[in-house]
Amino acid sequence: MPPRKKSHLSVATADTPVAPVAPMTVFDAAESGSRMEELRAVRAVLAKAIDSTDTSPRDLAALTRRQLEVSREIEALRRQEKEEAEEASKGGVAKDEQWRPEAI
Repeated sequence: MPPRKKSHLSVATADTPVAPVAPMTVFDAAESGSRMEELRAVRAVLAKAIDSTDTSPRDLAALTRRQLEVSREIEALRRQEKEEAEEASKGGVAKDEQWRPEAI
């Protein structure tokens, strides 16, 4: 029997560095990703365009404005997701009121 190849797998610990995940393209995010992934992909494209020396100064203001808008949308979506998660952790059910027959 041939010798076994050494495995590249290992146990992860708290000190193990995490490899960065490659960002999705805007197309991939729009096709299969969530709204958050789509916004992040758009923000990355805008950031690259803003940082590029090839971007004309005329386009820079519009790109910067749109990047700020996308960042606000991401923040609003994060807040919404956080609120929904908190609501779900509370059971997501409204508290029952006391039955009052005279209310009918």
